[in-house]
Amino acid sequence: MSNNTAISRSRNRAGNATLGTRIWKARYFYLFILPAFVFFLIFTYIPYFGLVIAFQDFKIFAGVFKSEFVGFKHFINFFNSQSFFTLIRNTLSISLLRLIFSFPVPIIFALLLNEVRHMTYKRIIQTITYFPNFLSWVIFAGIVVNIIRPTGIINNVFLSLGLEPPNILTSTRYFVPMLVVSGALKSFGFGAIIYLAALSGVDSQLYEAAVIDGAKRLRQIWHITLPGIRPTIVVMLIMELGSIMNAGFDQIFNLYNASVYEVADIIDTYVFRIGYLSSQYSLGTAVGLFKGVIGMLLIITANTIIRKAGEASIW
Repeated sequence: MSNNTAISRSRNRAGNATLGTRIWKARYFYLFILPAFVFFLIFTYIPYFGLVIAFQDFKIFAGVFKSEFVGFKHFINFFNSQSFFTLIRNTLSISLLRLIFSFPVPIIFALLLNEVRHMTYKRIIQTITYFPNFLSWVIFAGIVVNIIRPTGIINNVFLSLGLEPPNILTSTRYFVPMLVVSGALKSFGFGAIIYLAALSGVDSQLYEAAVIDGAKRLRQIWHITLPGIRPTIVVMLIMELGSIMNAGFDQIFNLYNASVYEVADIIDTYVFRIGYLSSQYSLGTAVGLFKGVIGMLLIITANTIIRKAGEASIW
């Protein structure tokens, strides 16, 4: 009883300690996270102040404090513009195609790679598939262009089969599928790391019990492996839904051209042209803010629905 009383008193004293005292006791932990805090403060939170120019007729020489306040003028102009529905359609269609066709690829690859028992062969495959992720889209887009250009490998295959080769880079029919395929090829190997880490946490005794019950490998994957990594899949799905308004600026900017604007011009490329190239800073900021708000609402909605369904969620 005396020991319990002493422990209770010590906890009460710790709870009654001032904020400054608690911070001082954990000073080394706060010092450890200080660089990350400063980084996000400077490059993430302070720049939020610049969003005010979305509600101004911003003049670069007048600055934020002297530019005229115009309210939602630039938002209304964007909503009434001819580009609005085209940009929304292109952004959502490209993102949804990525979600449908690219999201399962790293999951399937991780499941297949998990079945490889020869460690040297497994490491070679991992290295080859991870490597493209470390290339910038400037380099990777150059590789893609060299493969699909009129004198590239793809067109030579078509010619060797006696078929008319498509000009993928200028075709509104083939450009978007090319975006989806090239994006998946670049990222699936690195994306599989998360699922491989989740697979390592699945209890091996479940597989042993399944073998005793006579379950084959495919049944083990369906009834043990996939349920074991389901929380990870759900969290990654929420993140993908939250970024559905980001259709991949780096990739599209390095691959598209005026002939495919009809299907490839997205909100981010529009913001770049309007805000940077045309110096319409207020309109570009307003469009970017609109995209950010929609993305935030999407991730909150997806997280709420998945949490109510009883699955793992972000918060």
